[in-house]
Amino acid sequence: MSAMPAFHPEPRVHDAESDTIRRAQSGDEAAFTALYHAHAGRVFALCLRMAGDRARATDLAQDVFVRLWERLPQFRFESALTTWLHRLAVTTVLEAMRAELRRSARVTAADDEVLDAAAGADVPLDVRLALDRAIPRLPSGQRQVFVLHVIEGLPTDEIAALTGLATATVRVHLHRARRHLLAELSA
Repeated sequence: MSAMPAFHPEPRVHDAESDTIRRAQSGDEAAFTALYHAHAGRVFALCLRMAGDRARATDLAQDVFVRLWERLPQFRFESALTTWLHRLAVTTVLEAMRAELRRSARVTAADDEVLDAAAGADVPLDVRLALDRAIPRLPSGQRQVFVLHVIEGLPTDEIAALTGLATATVRVHLHRARRHLLAELSA
């Protein structure tokens, strides 16, 4: 019995990336490398914001691209690759964090509103840099929720679904993260 060929529906938009994706889906390593180079910076930045540690973010970004290689044949061009890859990265980071929490058997709990604007592009560079330095110092649960809500723009109910936390717990993490960051930025 012969193996069935992979099904790759035609993308809605034909562009260079779509062609690269199709080639990578067929096992073309050079095409996958091109996708990696096109998206590695954004994936690493997301992992760094969520993990708060450069070495950990490097490992997580690598894990994301391993999963991309494994799951790329399942990509159906129903959304942009960047959207699909973003979700894959968030899921990968969250799964790794959950595993770390289970291993360490500790839970941090963590809702307010003042810092939301500080993540915006129209905020002075020195404030954004101070915020970028302060976020990694948040406890892991607070950092995870703050990044997903304020930086990535996910609603609290979606964060709850992704993390397995109750919506109320997500709000508490968000509140505590904001209080912590305000105190640190005010010092």
